[in-house]
Amino acid sequence: MLDATLKAQLQQYMGMLRQPIRLIASLDDSAASQEMRGLLGDIVGVSDKISLDVSGQDARKPSFVIAREGETSGVRFAGLPLGHEFTSLVLALLWTGGHPPKVEQEVIDSIKALDGDFAFEVYMSLSCHNCPDVVQALSLMAILNPKVRTVVIEGGTFQQEVTDREIMAVPMVFLNGQVFGSGRMTVEEIVAKLDTNAGEREAAKLNAKDAYDVLIVGGGPAGAAAAVYAARKGIRVGVAAERFGGQVNDTLAIENYISVLETDGPKFAAALEAQVRHYEVDVMNLQRAEKLIPATEPGGLVQVQMANGGVLKARSVILSTGARWRNVNVPGEQEYKNKGVAYCPHCDGPLFKGKRTAVIGGGNSGVEAAIDLAGIVQHVTLIEFADQLKADAVLVSKLKSLPNVTIHVNAQTTEITGADGKVNGLKYKDRVSGQEHLVPLEGVFVQIGLVPNTEWLKGTLELSRFGEIVVDAKGHTNVEGVFAAGDCTTVPYKQIVIAAGEGAKAALSAFDHLIRQPAAAPAELVAAA
Repeated sequence: MLDATLKAQLQQYMGMLRQPIRLIASLDDSAASQEMRGLLGDIVGVSDKISLDVSGQDARKPSFVIAREGETSGVRFAGLPLGHEFTSLVLALLWTGGHPPKVEQEVIDSIKALDGDFAFEVYMSLSCHNCPDVVQALSLMAILNPKVRTVVIEGGTFQQEVTDREIMAVPMVFLNGQVFGSGRMTVEEIVAKLDTNAGEREAAKLNAKDAYDVLIVGGGPAGAAAAVYAARKGIRVGVAAERFGGQVNDTLAIENYISVLETDGPKFAAALEAQVRHYEVDVMNLQRAEKLIPATEPGGLVQVQMANGGVLKARSVILSTGARWRNVNVPGEQEYKNKGVAYCPHCDGPLFKGKRTAVIGGGNSGVEAAIDLAGIVQHVTLIEFADQLKADAVLVSKLKSLPNVTIHVNAQTTEITGADGKVNGLKYKDRVSGQEHLVPLEGVFVQIGLVPNTEWLKGTLELSRFGEIVVDAKGHTNVEGVFAAGDCTTVPYKQIVIAAGEGAKAALSAFDHLIRQPAAAPAELVAAA
């Protein structure tokens, strides 16, 4: 089942097992079960600490449980965990076998402290780059806490379940039979959602922290670069981020970051966080800023209030909150989100195999999405508001060569229609003739650009008419001691490499600001006076 290279890698990893584990398989006579039997045979063959039991009677076939020797419960994989999920399989084997996870002890303690009955089902596709984070988080929780049970379901193998439960986006997570969440989630986010008192405790921790020399709000490429550059000055640095890596986590392939030939978004985001932590920066994840409070006097402390009520203080602040996908804002978009309306063709495209889809947006991301989908779905209709596609000529040429693609320019999307809880069509108006058209379809992928995450700053500092933070050549905002960098600012060209450079620049500007502040009088001189 596995090629020689994967077997060699697997054998190396399985050498880290500290205790024996057992694979309990539930199989039938299907071709998928035969493939699973081959995979499990390969796994067993690389370590004498792994045994195989094919007497499982789970209703989902093929599936298998990874359990500690002498036990029957653990993480269950229904369908083959290959592709992007092969790493999830390896980690589940290692963690079950006693190899410690690379997770903060505080997170481990929070998982073990969860009390209740938590039966998770997570649906994934093998091409989804957001799915492994969720799969690995829920797998770890099931391994660390016996009150958590996790089943990982490969949608392609269990297509009838996907249809019956109307799953049109992955990862999709159910808890005790009810929808728990969709899209990328970290283990910290999942635990926080289950632990209703977590926000109050976290706020108290934030309030107790000493003031930072530099506080960075946002953990994308700009925030990470700012943190590294500031920390290397030997000053006290903190990063408060909703999710480290930001929108990079939703990027499939990165091939234009100088010196890195090719990588993917989640891997790049993990590398950013690892480098920041290397410099002992205080990283505070799952923190959404709600209010910026400027210093009341020159050289005073700037405050940032978080959604959980906590307040962080700093001598200088760098805002690097990034941007998010722009919504098309027509009737039906919110109603049918994850029920046919999607934003990630790489993740959710396979769920529309053989179906009709549309892509809204004729820039590079929209045309790339249409090309990607054309190889999977029955037909793609691309809708562009302008009178021509804005993507690179080579992409447009490729798109026009595809037989199952229809392109409409001068087309204004007016509504996404649906019935029985899912998308069944898209309406658009011809901007030349004014005529309204209805395109019957099952899926709509929105690819129309970005919106800066700056709503919380309105009325506090200067924003452009597009909502971007206005900065000068050195990253200064119009508020003393507050700097900004990356996609949330007026700096043109929203690219990872540019955001990183702007983050470094903002950190250097913040340090320059700090060293120019009047030196505080020594405490003993103040007392003597």
